Amino acid sequence: MLGGVGLAAPAAAQGVIGTGSGRAGATVAAVVALIGVAVGGLALARSAGRIGAGNGRDGAIVALVLGVIGMLLAGLHLATSTGGVGTGNGRGGAIVALALGLIGVVLGRLALARSPRSG
Repeated sequence: MLGGVGLAAPAAAQGVIGTGSGRAGATVAAVVALIGVAVGGLALARSAGRIGAGNGRDGAIVALVLGVIGMLLAGLHLATSTGGVGTGNGRGGAIVALALGLIGVVLGRLALARSPRSG
């Protein structure tokens, strides 16, 4: 048991273990974009009349906004981070957040197009 702790200590000292500030920005962007995807999916289902009584318009707008915010945060992280994918700075997570943000925007747009306008 002590040998395992002795082997893990140099890795922890190098900053390999744990979430650093580089990954935190990508994680925040991914979480915001993922919430946009979830809200967009629910709004799309609501606009199709599968769940709930509303038309899904409010959820579609929220999904659009969250998707765009997630994409902006991920783009900012990609522009300011150094190194490549796999170096622990969160570039891979930011790329995933960009894709999730785009999916959230598309789902929100589809739900907005399918929901009837209310005056």
